[in-house]
Amino acid sequence: MGDHEKYETVVGLEVHAQLLTDTKLFSGDSNRFGAEPNTHISPVTLGYPGTLPVLNKKAVAYAIKMGLACHSAIERHNYFARKNYFYPDLPKGYQISQHSVPVCKGGYIRISTASGDKKILLNRIHLEEDAGKSIHDRDPEFTCLDFNRAGVPLIEIVTEPCLSSGEEAAAYLTNLRRILRYLDICDGNMEEGSMRCDANISVRKKGENALGTKVEVKNLNSIRNVKRAIEYEALRMVETIEKGEAILQQTRSFDASNGTTFSMRTKEEANDYRYFPDPDLPPFQVTDEFLKIIEEDLPALPEELIERYTREYHLPIYDAEVITDDKETAAYFELLIKETGSFKASANWILGPVKSFLNGNNLSIREFPVHATVMASLILLVEKGKINFSMASSRIFPELARGAASDPLELAVRLNLLQTADEDLVHQWVVQALESMPEKVAEYKKGKKGLLGLFVGEVKKISKGKADPKLTNQLLIETLEK
Repeated sequence: MGDHEKYETVVGLEVHAQLLTDTKLFSGDSNRFGAEPNTHISPVTLGYPGTLPVLNKKAVAYAIKMGLACHSAIERHNYFARKNYFYPDLPKGYQISQHSVPVCKGGYIRISTASGDKKILLNRIHLEEDAGKSIHDRDPEFTCLDFNRAGVPLIEIVTEPCLSSGEEAAAYLTNLRRILRYLDICDGNMEEGSMRCDANISVRKKGENALGTKVEVKNLNSIRNVKRAIEYEALRMVETIEKGEAILQQTRSFDASNGTTFSMRTKEEANDYRYFPDPDLPPFQVTDEFLKIIEEDLPALPEELIERYTREYHLPIYDAEVITDDKETAAYFELLIKETGSFKASANWILGPVKSFLNGNNLSIREFPVHATVMASLILLVEKGKINFSMASSRIFPELARGAASDPLELAVRLNLLQTADEDLVHQWVVQALESMPEKVAEYKKGKKGLLGLFVGEVKKISKGKADPKLTNQLLIETLEK
């Protein structure tokens, strides 16, 4: 075993994200996942002679949207290039991509890990078309080709080689996917292939500046597998060097069943692709007007929301991060605080009963059956002291969630759960509670003031949760101090 502490891992990630446009990047064919093979195709998708590509304007807007969200510089003068290589599922024999001029340059995405906060620097975000799909398990003798995916618009988001662990890569991909979903430009579904990741991995001795020989691990289909592949590959590379052997520049694949990588081929150089400007596509310009429209359409992103929730609303960082984990939860929270004006109570309900219900029923917030206005009414009942949280969460909330009622106040009245501020009635419960534990009353009067909570709990039990908490405290102190 080698001395792994002498080495550091250097990782750069390339993420392909399919854009949620209605049609493909250069044709009017449908861009929808899950159709029967070879039904979303046309002569343009299949690259028939005489066909001409026409650029999808919405795809350009989506790429720029991502660039703005990642603090990138937007390239105003753009063109597409042909990237020539043979794939059975690449109908034209080349892929239309951007080479020397990406639509978005530079930028960064922030991450937080156990090691601290870090900016992951981006090299570029560029547009290109996807290839089709080769299917090897349908026929024992032939490879089947499905061209539905051919021509689907992609953005490729390329980092600098600035990640140093599988943990950082996982944090980066989690944040990247969250941004894509907030922008509504990609669903980030790695299992379906709408977000795919390749990892460029090398190792070097600590203190060295030159990068080691790079290995690319391709087609990683989950964030967990990206982390596992990086950790395994870094270990393999260190062991290889320590044995006195050279690292080969390779393209490798990851076997998720045993957590190892294996060689696919030696790595091509960029000049093997013979890039040149596509003669069928004119250059395109990003105008001030076009850029302004996109900027105005940008939603508040998690980074901004977390800052607002912690600074203005005084929520703990954990609460803010969980609420902003997906766009729909953040939108639901925004509706709650608009209706209730109570930031912490709204957060507590989302992180408590709502989250528990969703997890228990394997639902997303989009499928949550209680409308935000109804949920806000329930929160306000608790905040105004008309019902306590325990009864609201254990008795009323389940009824709302299963659709048995839609008016929390009406339900509270029907179930006889409303708290009372009737001073005479609460006083009777206070006297009853104190008379049931004379020894504790004596201890309280000798200075054991911490017993007040015990008395409050007893009044709550006797009143079946109907005694107003503030009035209960007030009357207990008055009675005990006599």
